[in-house]
Amino acid sequence: MTTATSKHVLVIGAGFAGLAAATSLAQRGYRVTLLEKNEGPGGRARVFQAQGFTFDMGPSWYWMPDIFEQYFARFGKKVSDYYQLVRLDPSYQVIFKGKEAVDIPAQMPELRALFERYEPGSAARLDEFLRQAAYKYQVGIGKFVHMPGRSLLEFMDPRLVVDAVRLDLLQSMHKHVRKFFKDPRLLELVEFPVLFLGATSENTPALYSLMNYADLALGTWYPMGGMHKIVEGMVQLAQERGVSIEYNAAVQQIVVERGRATGVQTAAGFRAADVIVAGADYHHAEQHLLAPEWRHYDEAYWNSRTMAPSSLLFYVGVSKRLPKLRHHNLFFDEEFSLHAEEIYEDPKWPSRPLFYVSAPSQTDPSVAPEGCENLFLLIPVAPNLPDPEATREHYYNLIMERLERHCGTSIRDAVVFKRSYAHQDFVQDYNSYKGNAYGLANTLRQTAILKPALKSKKVSNLYFTGQLTVPGPGVPPSLISGQVVAAEVAKENQ
Repeated sequence: MTTATSKHVLVIGAGFAGLAAATSLAQRGYRVTLLEKNEGPGGRARVFQAQGFTFDMGPSWYWMPDIFEQYFARFGKKVSDYYQLVRLDPSYQVIFKGKEAVDIPAQMPELRALFERYEPGSAARLDEFLRQAAYKYQVGIGKFVHMPGRSLLEFMDPRLVVDAVRLDLLQSMHKHVRKFFKDPRLLELVEFPVLFLGATSENTPALYSLMNYADLALGTWYPMGGMHKIVEGMVQLAQERGVSIEYNAAVQQIVVERGRATGVQTAAGFRAADVIVAGADYHHAEQHLLAPEWRHYDEAYWNSRTMAPSSLLFYVGVSKRLPKLRHHNLFFDEEFSLHAEEIYEDPKWPSRPLFYVSAPSQTDPSVAPEGCENLFLLIPVAPNLPDPEATREHYYNLIMERLERHCGTSIRDAVVFKRSYAHQDFVQDYNSYKGNAYGLANTLRQTAILKPALKSKKVSNLYFTGQLTVPGPGVPPSLISGQVVAAEVAKENQ
């Protein structure tokens, strides 16, 4: 695949998309410099250490292992060359109303038995639900998400039209799952992934049942040492391919002359480039790094977009082990629909939030001192909310009380480290539009060519990658986004 070229590409942002784009371009023979505003790589998947604890700052779910395998295979490598994966069993735990705690088994026979226990006859319906979801995964991930979304002509292949019909793009996830299941616990179980896609299940295309295939069939995995091990592997691979990575190198301006970017301005001076790929927040890159005459979208456009949620996060170190916890724990002990409404339909701080707890120390002793527990707590919340310390503390106590009740032991008196993270932190660290955590919502009106374009309409050599453009939010889509944009750059800039 390597083709010699003297062209220099500047990539802005060392998140998953930026690293994937930079490495893919270097493989094609480009000289690549990656500029990162923060002190280390990973974007939202950064890591920090405190008092013997190692905290992943962002993504904690490792789904779609095939996407990671395919990525490293592009460069003749394997995932195992960079980190050790283990499959979690149980995949995760769900705490339903009435203090009912259920382990979601990794093996299909046990999973079918669980569904059957809640709703007689549902095991067979689960088989059919996952059969359809597998097709969506095969076509959606195998074909559609690799399309650059620049023209309707990409979708004119008759086979793709047939596929699009079978992908249920025009049916809602809400209607789709209720064809198969009635028990409210099963409905919450299959609908929970869409809580992070940026819309209620009523407004999310049924296509996204492919997430259930990723969850229930492909399984939940964990890279020993933490999610940042993926980033470390990608950085090592990028450098093996000749990518130059510079940290603490915030881009202040994309310099454009006669419709073509000539380079970027940083605190250290002007950096010339033949091509620029912006892996930073799309809104920030276009609205703040470009002069007004070179912006394709305006603030009214951005304000009309439906954003995926933000998050209120707590990184907590506890000086004892906690019973009844699994690696992943979903607290659905409050009303699912109310919380979703308070994120998407009537944005406000939630009255009775659902929340999620990751306890990687349940799997990995390296992330906490001996006899201690490493906790990552997350409440999905609407973007663009004020998040003063008093509000953060209110929600900390609210969810810790419920966590203590579940574990049957006091926790707050054993906390030896605590850090909160919310909207203003996302803005400060990532220039995140409205403090969002997950990018642009995957609604039908924001799918494929209806997303912000991966190439500037006004600057001929400026491209965008990451969770605000195709294919969408999440770690695997961001990996794919970087590869897709690299292919487009290579087509047009030999």
